[in-house]
Amino acid sequence: MRTYFIKDGKEISEYFPAEGEWSNSPRSLRTRQTDIYYIDAIEDTEAFCLNVSDLMYLFNNHPEMERYARLSMGTVLGHLLERITSMRFTSAKEKYNHFIATYHDIHHRIPLGMIASYLGITQETLSRIRAEK
Repeated sequence: MRTYFIKDGKEISEYFPAEGEWSNSPRSLRTRQTDIYYIDAIEDTEAFCLNVSDLMYLFNNHPEMERYARLSMGTVLGHLLERITSMRFTSAKEKYNHFIATYHDIHHRIPLGMIASYLGITQETLSRIRAEK
């Protein structure tokens, strides 16, 4: 799966949840408003969808679900902080190496154009970096 947004007509990949992970829009969940992010399956996927009222019911009646969500959000926050640091302070090659380390189980299943948009580089630059390996 992939979470992305559209900027100037281009899809910009933001996150690639793997099997067993969940994807949502924290802002949309909090504000109950449409967010800028989209979620797509990039390969055959079995997904479960919950509406907000059902999710809140689970959180209120099953503390383990609330705890799971809280721990998951902590993981996502850590990922986002690493991503911000990577985007601000590393070269394109370092960004790619960090991507491979972060998504070691699924990177080979993600199309190169989506990886390039995630890294904030062109697909040509990504191809050059990959050719160096």
